[in-house]
Amino acid sequence: MTLVNLVKKPKDNHIRRKKNSPKNIQHKKIWLTVGQNDQSIFIMVLISLFLFGAMGFRLAYLQIVQGDKYSLKAENNRTKIIPKPPVRGNLFDRKGRSLGATRLSYSAYLWPIAQKQENWPAAKKMLANILNISEDNLQNILEKEGYDSPTLVRIARNLTPKQITAIEENRHLLSQVEVDTDTVRYYPHHKIGSHILGYTREINADELKLREKEGYRMGDVIGKMGSEAAFESQLRGEWGGILMERDGTGKVLRKLGIKEAKAGNDVTLTLDLELQIAAEKALGDRKGAVVALDPRDGAVLAMVSYPAFDPNIFSGKITEQIWQEVQAKGYPLINRAVMGFPPASTFKIVTATAGMESGKFSSKAILPTYAYLRVGGTAFGEWNRAGFGPMGFVRAMAWSSNTFFGQIGNGVGGETLINWSRKYGFGSKTGIEIPEDTPGLIADNEWKKKRFNWEWTAGDTVNMSIGQGFTQATPLQIAVMFAVPANGGYKVTPHLYQDKATFMKKRESLNLKPETLSTIRAGLRAVVDGGTGTKAAISGVAVAGKSGTAEAPPGKSHTWFGGFAPYDKPEIVVVAFVEHSGGGGGSTAGPIVRQVLEAYFKQK
Repeated sequence: MTLVNLVKKPKDNHIRRKKNSPKNIQHKKIWLTVGQNDQSIFIMVLISLFLFGAMGFRLAYLQIVQGDKYSLKAENNRTKIIPKPPVRGNLFDRKGRSLGATRLSYSAYLWPIAQKQENWPAAKKMLANILNISEDNLQNILEKEGYDSPTLVRIARNLTPKQITAIEENRHLLSQVEVDTDTVRYYPHHKIGSHILGYTREINADELKLREKEGYRMGDVIGKMGSEAAFESQLRGEWGGILMERDGTGKVLRKLGIKEAKAGNDVTLTLDLELQIAAEKALGDRKGAVVALDPRDGAVLAMVSYPAFDPNIFSGKITEQIWQEVQAKGYPLINRAVMGFPPASTFKIVTATAGMESGKFSSKAILPTYAYLRVGGTAFGEWNRAGFGPMGFVRAMAWSSNTFFGQIGNGVGGETLINWSRKYGFGSKTGIEIPEDTPGLIADNEWKKKRFNWEWTAGDTVNMSIGQGFTQATPLQIAVMFAVPANGGYKVTPHLYQDKATFMKKRESLNLKPETLSTIRAGLRAVVDGGTGTKAAISGVAVAGKSGTAEAPPGKSHTWFGGFAPYDKPEIVVVAFVEHSGGGGGSTAGPIVRQVLEAYFKQK
């Protein structure tokens, strides 16, 4: 065993030496190096394939998926649009006389890409100085459009010759500014009809968010109140523009096309300019309102609210000083013709209707009157502090007896009186097109419990029956009420758009009994013929009407008068309201109605 082991060992050692010889080690290194190179090449090939694949995928994505987008960007870099605003439609009165028109002016436009130019800070400072606007405001206007907008942005309107000259003299710095003609809203009669016409202003950011889907854009002019807002869609028109090709420096190379702006449609209103002027003159400088309408179809012939304003102010730049001067005149932007006030005794038309139509009171009913009427622990005084003795509906209307109509209201109850109030249109908007229209207020038990946590009482009903208490009515609603006895029992929709046939179809019959209608009409005629409204009478034309004097603490009373004429075939209803005037409705507001009626019949 030992010999064998000795013989084998040298062999094993030989083998080990052979395997680990320098020659064999060198061969191993060579083969190892060759293997590592193959691995590196393989990895490099994989990386290259990945990179080229990614590049190919990106190219495919850009060309196929987003090709249109980048094609449009490239086109926008080459082409620019000079927008052309539409000419706003005109407003005319019923006889074709201009109420709101458009005149030409000059505006400054700017390419949004100007922000990328190196000289923009200096250009912005100079431009802001020339146009008399802040640099921040100028920057905000451009940023809303974005750097890549292909459309010019209007940055100023109504440029003066001095401003235009300054821009031209500094063309080296203001190369991206364009001066072009623009349109400005113009109201030839200034304050006349201001509330019913309204005014226009450039659309603001909040309005744009709401109306962007309708095609509005920054720089658009939009109607802000009155007819301008009511008929915005007809008056507005459609933008046009000139497509220009420019080189890399912004230089215009040629015109590529023109889309003509589409002018807005003209709108003919129901207003009568002469009557409007007469109504404004009759009201004078007294805070209040006058409404005149055709009782047959509800066409508004005149609508006055004082204090008034000149809508031309809003067509230009309004400084803080100008705005303060406007507001200092007693909130002239409020349209008092569609604002709620206690209707006072004019409301007795509704009370009389409720009494006779309920069946609880005959049209020939005679009731005693008193110095005061006590209901539920509350005393409601007669305005003459003595009472008028026994009287019926006609005489009670002529002398506006509070205790007579208080008994009627208490007799029919609150629910019936409230229902007839709503049938006449109180507590709801009238339907006139202007957005300022308000519903007034007809309170009921639910409203009172929610507001005061009290139940409706008989005293509330009596107060309501004479036009006091919670009830609020607008002069326009009162005019709609007077139209009912004037036209034979129909509630009309007051309107400004000249379309008689359509609005005749909209009339709603109140289905009044003939004796109810004739009794109310006789009572209204008696008011002017010898009652509280004699100062509303005019020569040669029979007038019917009703006065009203509303308590309005802590100030003086409000006064009302509403009437219609001619009595036999009424063509016109006129309502006058004077806020905190003091005195009586017949003596204060009655003469205003008379003057408007005289102007109307003088035209005829």
